[in-house]
Order: sequence, then C-alpha cells, then structure tokens
Amino acid sequence: MSERGAAATGSSLRVFFITWLGQLVSLVGSGLTSFAVGIKIYQDSGSVTQLSLVSFCYVAPLVLLSPVAGTLVDRWDRRRAMLLADAGAGSSALVMWALLSASAAGAIAIPSWVYLGPIAVTSAFDAFRWPAYQAATSLLVPKQHLGRANGLIELASGVGQVSAPALAAALVTRIGVQRVVLIDVVSFAFAIGSLFLVRFPAVPRSELGEKEAAGDRAQSLLQGSLVGWRFIRARPGLLVLLAFSVANNLSFGIMTVLITPFVLGVSDVATLGKVLSFAGLGMLLGGVTLSVWGGPRKRVRGIVAFTLLSGVVLFMGGAPPSVLLFASGSALFLFCGPLIGGCAQTIWQSKTPPDVQGRVFALKRMIAAGSAPLGNLIAGPLVDRLFEPWMAAGGALAGSAGAIIGTGRGRGIGLFFIVLGTTRILQAFVAILVPRFWNVEDDIPDALPDARDAKAPIAAGAELPE
Repeated sequence: MSERGAAATGSSLRVFFITWLGQLVSLVGSGLTSFAVGIKIYQDSGSVTQLSLVSFCYVAPLVLLSPVAGTLVDRWDRRRAMLLADAGAGSSALVMWALLSASAAGAIAIPSWVYLGPIAVTSAFDAFRWPAYQAATSLLVPKQHLGRANGLIELASGVGQVSAPALAAALVTRIGVQRVVLIDVVSFAFAIGSLFLVRFPAVPRSELGEKEAAGDRAQSLLQGSLVGWRFIRARPGLLVLLAFSVANNLSFGIMTVLITPFVLGVSDVATLGKVLSFAGLGMLLGGVTLSVWGGPRKRVRGIVAFTLLSGVVLFMGGAPPSVLLFASGSALFLFCGPLIGGCAQTIWQSKTPPDVQGRVFALKRMIAAGSAPLGNLIAGPLVDRLFEPWMAAGGALAGSAGAIIGTGRGRGIGLFFIVLGTTRILQAFVAILVPRFWNVEDDIPDALPDARDAKAPIAAGAELPE
C-alpha cells in the first residue's frame, strides 16, 4: 500500500475509534437505564411477564421501523443518521428522567407502564443508529480488519453488560432511579459530541446501488426497503445465514429475560447485579477475543462451534440452584454471543455493496432481532404458566426431572434451560449439513474492494433479478 493510502487508512481508523468510543459510553449509560428501570418495574409488579414487556419495548419498535430506517440511512449521510438517532434517544431518556423525578418528588403518581413509552421511543431511534453504524464500519475499516472491528463493537456491548448492572444496583440505592437515568442522558451527549468531531468518507457506488439510486425518487420508503429483501433472496446462502441468526436471537432473548427471576428466586437484587456483571464479563471477553483474533478464516465454522458451545453451557442452568454456577454458565453463554454475531456480521459486510448496506442491514436486523422480542414475550408465559407449574404439580415426568435438577422455585426455569440447550446443539449440527450455509463465503463474491487497491471496483455480486 502507498504512503498516501496508508495515511488515509490510518485517518479512517482514527475516525472509527472516536465513533466507537462515543457509542461505548452511550451503551454503558443505556445499560444503566435498562437495568434500573427493569428492576423497578419487576419489583413493583412481581411479574416475569411485566419484565418481559420492558425487554419487548426495547426491541419491538426497532424491528418494526428498520425497513424504512434502512432506506433513509442509504439516502442520508451516515454520520448525520447516527446524530439524529443519538439526539432522539437522548431526548427520550430526558423525558423518562423528568417522569421519574416527578414521581419521586410526589408531584404525580405514575404507573409503571407509562415508562414503556419512552423506552419504545428510544428503540425507534435505535432503528436508525445500528444500520448506519454497521454500514459506516465497512467504510472506515479495511476488509481484512472487519472481524476485529466487529469484535470491538461487540466488546462495547460487553463493557455495558459488565459495568451497568453492578453500577446501577449500587447507584439506585444511593441516588435513586431518576439520577441513574440522568447519567444516561449525559452519555448520549458524549456520543453526540464524538460524532461532531469526525467526518465519514463518501459511500462508494456499485452497479446495484446506482441502479437503485436512479429509481429512488419514484419509490416510496417502503418500496425502497424491498431492495434489502431482493438482495438477500437472490443469495440463498445469506438467506440461510439469516435464518440461523433468527434462531440464535430467539435463544438469547429467552436467556436474558430468565436470568433475573432465576437469581431473584434464590437471592437479592445486589446479587443479581453481580451475576449480570459477571455474565457481562463473558460477553466482554468474547468481544476482546474477537477483536484480537479476528475470527477463523472460514467464519461459518466459528458460528457453528460457538453455537454448539453455548448449547452445552445452558445445561448448567439445570443443575441444583447455585448462584456461582449459574453466573459462570451465564458468562460462558454470553461469551459465545460476540463471536457468533461478529463472525456473521463480517460475512454480511463483506458480501453487501456499501451503498445498499443500510437497507440490507436494517432488514436483516428487523428479521433477526425480531426473534429477540419474541423470545422475551414467550419466556415469561412459558415459565409462569407451563414449566414452573408443571414442576410444582409433580407427576412421573416432572418427578424424574426433579430428581435430576432439584425441586422448588426456579426449577421450572432450570428445566427450560435444558430444553433450550438441547435445541441449540441440534441447530449447530443441522447447520453443518446445509451446503448453502456452510459454503456461503465461497459461493457469494465479495462486495468490498481489496485493501491493497482502494480504487478496486465493488463487485455487486450480480444485479438483482427483476
């Protein structure tokens, strides 16, 4: 690479790191709010289903708005799209702080469900932030370093998981929920400031992107969003990869909801904060591992291997109740998440032309992430109405399960973890037998220029069928 090219690469990487740092701080702030508000609602209601609604509202608007958001991200400057998203989400956090402060001061009695509104608005603005952030990453980072960059993005999520629960649990008792949310508002201001310090490079055009851009003025936003679906549908390997992500997110959605009632069934909120922080340490280590390693050369192998490991780990949830054992299992389970997600995201970035990444990534997120709120929603009713009552009622099968995993409160959740782990193990073995999935990296041409030639044409992977 020439000196000029090396300097340009260094400048782009600096922009990526500044942007990443701002988003990291914002993620920590949002993690504080998510934990504090979720615990408040659970303690007020005592219902796993109510807790599930919090998780649902954090994801559902993002899923529903993603197709339109992706179309706009491809039309707009991606830095400005991220600015809009952070400003909107920060304003929503400010409204939540005002509501909590008014309630704490006794000025007005506010039901817990009212807080679901600002949570949903924050999620709506996240529909713009994530496709813009992911598409900007492939602009700023050379192709051979995308795996490490995605590892850093996953690492940021891990930092939020590690620091937010324990910090929020300590802060809530000292300064109150409303001041914890105010910290989130400040974190959004930091993220916005970091974006004002940088500029993103122009998006290179592909044949596919030029063709779609020519018709943009005649298209509605919904019609524009169909570009992402046509792109994925024309590449069966990506379609199967998307289905695999749906199954993964469903499992993660169920797991994240059930950690709270499982721990609170045998301990207190302070212990829950420590367990979630320890579990987040697993996610942190997963992000560090991927950012240093970059993933295996054939990334689908990494996806399958860590899916298999996460399935085996879930069996630890079926062991006799132990906070230490459960915390260790949760950490190992979340360790696999960044490695699975980072490897998959690198494949998507490598195979999708930059000028249509907003629409493709938004649609991918809508479909894949849509399984997470489904997992949030079904986890509560399945435990409350099926697994826990079944274990409590006894019977031959329940008695046999109880002899293995123990009896008492929370043992229905333990049985659910065993069923979920078995499903993930089967998912990993089935994936190996599907050629479209196993050979996706070889069957679909790369859509990013090689780092050795910044002016290399972008392979669109053939035009989409009419």
